[in-house]
Amino acid sequence: MKSNKFLLTIVITLIFGINSFAQVGLNKLAQSTMNFMLVSVSPKASAMGEAFYAVGNSADAIFYNPAGIANTNNTFDVSLNFTQWIADINYLAGAAVYNMDSYGTLGIHVMTVDYGEIIGTTLIDPSQQSQYPDGYIETGPLSNVGAYSFGLTYAKKISPQFSIGGNIRIAGQNLGENHFFDGTGRKNNATKLVFDAGVLYNTGFKDFRFGMAIRNFSSQIKREEIDEQMPIVFAMGTAINLWKFIDESSNNQQLTLAADFMHYNNYSERVNVGIDYTFMNLISLRAGYQSNRDIASWSAGIGLQTEFAGNRIEVNYSYSYIKIFDNVNRLSVNFTL
Repeated sequence: MKSNKFLLTIVITLIFGINSFAQVGLNKLAQSTMNFMLVSVSPKASAMGEAFYAVGNSADAIFYNPAGIANTNNTFDVSLNFTQWIADINYLAGAAVYNMDSYGTLGIHVMTVDYGEIIGTTLIDPSQQSQYPDGYIETGPLSNVGAYSFGLTYAKKISPQFSIGGNIRIAGQNLGENHFFDGTGRKNNATKLVFDAGVLYNTGFKDFRFGMAIRNFSSQIKREEIDEQMPIVFAMGTAINLWKFIDESSNNQQLTLAADFMHYNNYSERVNVGIDYTFMNLISLRAGYQSNRDIASWSAGIGLQTEFAGNRIEVNYSYSYIKIFDNVNRLSVNFTL
């Protein structure tokens, strides 16, 4: 009873936070920093249009709703992910969880971002204006430019239906150094302590479940004289196994329909929808759509599962259509022990 009351308090707090933020957030578009944390790194999630907050129950749930890892059925679950993002930017992400049964589930994660080659510039002396009409001089490729995130996750089942979880992590971004005509310089590096929290509830009816999460909660970053917010996300997701309406007793096929409702502090609201059809736990076909996106829209993907030496191995791929830029490919390898 106490556990249920505790969970109810968390749910009410999250709902109140979403409503309060919606009232005071004055459409502050594109006014956040460290937005690399908003990029999906899981092909399973991306193939479903990132409608994953009520779906994820393996290691890569850490990057969406951390409460999901409490529902893993394996002792160890590991996920290695690669994302070929736009503009020659590449993401590498890995997560691992350890199921401690009644003591909960412990997880770790790391993510790195390679921004590719970035050319540095320096401002010119006013006397050089005729020689350099653009007002700057190129100084060559910058070193140590990129971003990263790593941290710990803990999740626990409060009851057979309820799960809660949270991340505590360090996020950082290195953007090189400014050089001025007087010879001085300033480094553009930032590091922050960041928190995520989530809840997940399975009603038991046709595997209908819903989840809520807040991501990237942190204090502001000060650059020059400007306070920049982290890209905070409030998400509410639902999912249901439609195959249960066809054959209640069958576990050989699943047809999961999911929808997530997203509220951002740096963009207007979005809705993500996705579907996943899994046959005999051997092959999964996925598709999804993201609304209210500038360059992204539909996506699709496939997953293949097999057993090797008593361990389960899963390979997932997703393709995301992107306007203007090159389309995005994601690949992951997951294995359980």
